[in-house]
Amino acid sequence: MQWDPTKYVQFGDHRDRPYFDLTARVHAEDPRLVVDLGCGPGNLTATLAERWPAAQVVGLDSSPEMLAKAGAHAGNTPNLSFDLADIAAWRPSGETGVVVTNAALQWVPGHREMLPGWLAALKPGAWFALQVPGNFNSPSHTHMRQLAESPAWAGRLAGVLRHHDVVGEAAEYLNIMLDAGCDADAWETTYQQLLPGENPVLEWVRGTGLRPVLAALSDAEAHEFEAEYSARLAEAYPSGPHGTLFPFRRIFAVARKRD
Repeated sequence: MQWDPTKYVQFGDHRDRPYFDLTARVHAEDPRLVVDLGCGPGNLTATLAERWPAAQVVGLDSSPEMLAKAGAHAGNTPNLSFDLADIAAWRPSGETGVVVTNAALQWVPGHREMLPGWLAALKPGAWFALQVPGNFNSPSHTHMRQLAESPAWAGRLAGVLRHHDVVGEAAEYLNIMLDAGCDADAWETTYQQLLPGENPVLEWVRGTGLRPVLAALSDAEAHEFEAEYSARLAEAYPSGPHGTLFPFRRIFAVARKRD
């Protein structure tokens, strides 16, 4: 399943804002190593290198397409690098002072079971900050699942979409962090995103949640699925005089390992 970096950054302002809301709660002063898990196209990871110029900042991602885009940000930034890696196989080193993972852990089955191990491996004073989408019960996802589970598509799309177990709630992440010996903060925000263009919610999910469906279908099938799904989205998210309102709930949690 390939990622399209150009499609992913299409709504950059809306996709970037949670990253800055998340990292604003990280108060590390002089970390030696900063890791961005699921760094994507690298533009946001580059801001960490600017924030902590004395740190080595490493962006990790499992998508060669995303890393090809990210490499451009490392050219003139000596403390920034990117590597191909599977988040599920990653472990923090003893030098890790800050870990940031933004809109990535929803793609990692079992990440809530992995989180205690990651936190346990961090040194005292280190930070771990995560953000995951909390909109899996919104019309953009429920219509996608309902269509995929319909008689017309179930045979080809059975098991392709995960939903109820994709992410935890803010309180669950908070308790995991507290149990791991951290001071922690967790919250959620619903962004009232106003999107331009014709049926922009379809354009949004093409860059993220719809990818597994499209990857499982032939081009002709994908076109057919999108046509029906697009009609449902247009009804669920009607265009208004100022654009299309696409509320998007996100879940945040930040931990600092106690000294």
